[in-house]
Amino acid sequence: MKTIRLLLVLFVFSSPWSVSNAVGGWTDVLKKTIDSVGGGDQLENADIVNGLKEALEIGTAQATQLAGQENGYLNNPKIKIPLPESMAKTEALVRAAGMGDQLDAFVLSMNRAAEQAAPEAQSIFWDAIKQMEFDDAQRILNGGDNEATLYFQDKTTDQLTAVFKPLVHQSMESVGVTQQYHTLQTGAEAIPFLSDWLVDLDDYVTSQALEGLFVLVAEEEAKIRQDPAARVTDLLQKVFANP
Repeated sequence: MKTIRLLLVLFVFSSPWSVSNAVGGWTDVLKKTIDSVGGGDQLENADIVNGLKEALEIGTAQATQLAGQENGYLNNPKIKIPLPESMAKTEALVRAAGMGDQLDAFVLSMNRAAEQAAPEAQSIFWDAIKQMEFDDAQRILNGGDNEATLYFQDKTTDQLTAVFKPLVHQSMESVGVTQQYHTLQTGAEAIPFLSDWLVDLDDYVTSQALEGLFVLVAEEEAKIRQDPAARVTDLLQKVFANP
């Protein structure tokens, strides 16, 4: 019974959470699972895992939607894609040379490309959720505040990279990243000490976009773990009703 109660809490503790109006979705999922087995006493491992999967689908959908909305990256300082390091080192010099507007346009276009690609992560997350087994659920429960995030990183990073890279490339073309970069590069050629500006934009924006997405997942997972009462107090009381 202890394992059952602990795993039920995983409904709440293991999913990313971003949008406040999605709380109803979480509580509905947990309540449905509890009610379907008469309060939880006869809950089987399969029921726990299936309920967890459904809850994680809701959570990852919210994370990808948050990242994928307009300014989802740009206006969030924790995931905003900055200038590549080689360019950031000389940013002050470039702005002093009158190219500040071009730098700003370049940063904007990189973040727009990431925002366009982010929603594609949802189906990949869901594939990873479908593969989740009982042992995975136990490991997530007994691990740290970001254990679910680590699970997603392990199961999805390679596939996300393979899917994101061409999408990011296409998005960068559509929002003008490449054009902005070439504009900056052309201007930088006239400035001493800027010969090391070359960077693989596809690799850079893809890696930054994925890093930001996992930041959101980890941040919201930790928040839910640390303050579950703020989300589903009544449901947690049902789960822990019996010692």
